[in-house]
Amino acid sequence: MTGRPVVLSWSSGKDSALTLYRLQQGGQYTVKRLVTTINGALQRVTMHGLPLTLLKAQAAALGLPLEVITTPENPDMDEYGKLMLHQYHQLYQEGIGTVAFGDIFLADLRKYREELLVAAGLQGVFPLWQTDSRQLMREFIGLGFKAIVIGVSRQALPASFCGRPYDLAFLDDLPAHVDPAGENGEFHTFCYDGPLFKEAIRFTKGKTILKTYPSPTGQEEDYGFWFCDLQPA
Repeated sequence: MTGRPVVLSWSSGKDSALTLYRLQQGGQYTVKRLVTTINGALQRVTMHGLPLTLLKAQAAALGLPLEVITTPENPDMDEYGKLMLHQYHQLYQEGIGTVAFGDIFLADLRKYREELLVAAGLQGVFPLWQTDSRQLMREFIGLGFKAIVIGVSRQALPASFCGRPYDLAFLDDLPAHVDPAGENGEFHTFCYDGPLFKEAIRFTKGKTILKTYPSPTGQEEDYGFWFCDLQPA
């Protein structure tokens, strides 16, 4: 029996992978494709910094089509919203009425997503919603998924956390103020193997690079993120 068609908002990280697992195991939905935003200037996944080449390899290993939405280098919320609304209208025209997300507890973000979806006649599904972060991440690791930490907020963690395997040791080393899933943007991951993958994605680790972004108000310290530069092996 075929489930309701859904597209998955795909970040390339652990939360997206666990969301995909739950969607495919549940039987209620059929995932038609993954949708990811990339920075057009850098050709990397927005926020995560993963090269487009590895994103494509990931989708191929999962056996799912990939749709890429290209954004300006530093889009504001209005620009981003227009891009997503355009994509949602296209989904509606295709007869796809549902978009899945890996959000866990950020209510404002969910509200923003749902407002865009409703404007296009769509609905959202959130398989991980309001589940304890540590419980979710232990489930992710216990299922056999493998991920690497590719981005770390300078405000939340030292650079030494960047490039580490996302495993139980990593969870144990996190300070108490950091969410185990990095739901507040403390860190980002790249999932490269697991029960859904036809094969593991091979990659090499390059340098860890600090990138800074201006504070929106101009009254706070610039945001800083450490990125581990991954490349296909």
